[in-house]
Amino acid sequence: MNMPRLRAALSVLASAGALAGCSMIPTYERPAAPVAAQWPGSPPAVATSTPSAAELPWQTFVGDAALREVITLALANNRDLRVAVLNIEQVRAAWQIRRADQFPTVNLAAAGSRQPKSDGSGDLTSLYSAGLAMASWEIDFFGRIASLKEAALAQYLATEEARRATQTSLIAAVTTTWLSLRSNDELLALTQRTLATREDSLRLTRLRFDHGAASALDFRQAESLTASARATLAQQQRLRALDVNALTLLVGQPLPDAALPAGGTTPLFPEVPAGLPSDLLTRRPDIRQAEQQLIAANANIGAARAAFFPRISLTASAGTASNELSGLFKGGAWGFTLAPQALLTVFDAGRNQASLDSARAGREIAVAQYEKAIQTAFREVADALAGRATLGEQVRAQQAQADAEADRFRLADLRYRNGVASYLDVLDAQRSLFAAQQALVQTRLAYSQNQVALYKALGGGASPALP
Repeated sequence: MNMPRLRAALSVLASAGALAGCSMIPTYERPAAPVAAQWPGSPPAVATSTPSAAELPWQTFVGDAALREVITLALANNRDLRVAVLNIEQVRAAWQIRRADQFPTVNLAAAGSRQPKSDGSGDLTSLYSAGLAMASWEIDFFGRIASLKEAALAQYLATEEARRATQTSLIAAVTTTWLSLRSNDELLALTQRTLATREDSLRLTRLRFDHGAASALDFRQAESLTASARATLAQQQRLRALDVNALTLLVGQPLPDAALPAGGTTPLFPEVPAGLPSDLLTRRPDIRQAEQQLIAANANIGAARAAFFPRISLTASAGTASNELSGLFKGGAWGFTLAPQALLTVFDAGRNQASLDSARAGREIAVAQYEKAIQTAFREVADALAGRATLGEQVRAQQAQADAEADRFRLADLRYRNGVASYLDVLDAQRSLFAAQQALVQTRLAYSQNQVALYKALGGGASPALP
């Protein structure tokens, strides 16, 4: 076949590609956020130069060097985060496959055959061919393949947001567990001091009992209080071991000693502004993930609509053919074939309509999931803000109570040693002091964990790591 005819065939292919691409995807509109415009009980937001939680890298938010080291190890070794990253690669490959469907697949083909002639002479007829062959290529006139590609792209973007959401959750989980370990260390040290005090008191009471200066009731109550402290010590040791195990699982490797809490009660985190509920739509990776899934469901409707229209495909080949292998590449042996085909479904027992109905229902499900993600995020931020408004005052009040109980115990012990008060007053003061000190540690933990929860709820921790 001569070159003008080959050029004509190529122009047909180019025209087909140019005509393809009519999209039947419904116009996407982001659903309205089903939440209030302001946080509950908060004044109207004002402009501030302070970076939002989503803009604040976790390395800046976390003030303790040991905790930063633990988070770094977790980001490098946590298996859940590793699976999330691998899911991105898998879905990216699926999108690339859909993208490749828009282009023809060209193969190198070679064939040879020999068969007897039909004249009965017994001679053989030979046919050899070689060239390029294009299998049935669907020309996407009505956007079916393009719709599937858009859906695959949205799913890919959703998995990227899922990885960011997993990173946010991992940072929050590691930080919360590390804080719990630090508090259990503090409670363990407090219990050890309390046990030592009660053991000293028990020895003194036994000595007084042996000399008739204390009653059996005083002695048995001192024994009971000491045994209670020993039981609490065993409990704190168990809780600490459980925290270490949980943190080891999150980190994905044994914890180095330098990464363990060093003690102390200094604040670790700065205050972050809450902003407006509408800001969550662009800050929270789980909300962005739900929106990408909604976009994918919307694109699937376009693919289902396109299935009602003819599916046009093209098969073509270009190469050389000859009765003799030696003449396969000689002049005059070149040629091409071009075979377009249109296929329109006449009867499918309602399959296409059912697919369209399924795609529409899938979009409505995705809308509901998107709205639920927004409502969940709103509730998480509102809860964290409620905690921030009250936990600080609670810490201050319990600190004052612990100070008062410490002074009360000192006075009760002094009065008992001077014979002015009964030993019951000392035991009651000991119990109250220990309970107040435990409550103070636990409230400090709740306050710190609430700061982490607010940072996470506002989309913090999803930004890439600092170099």
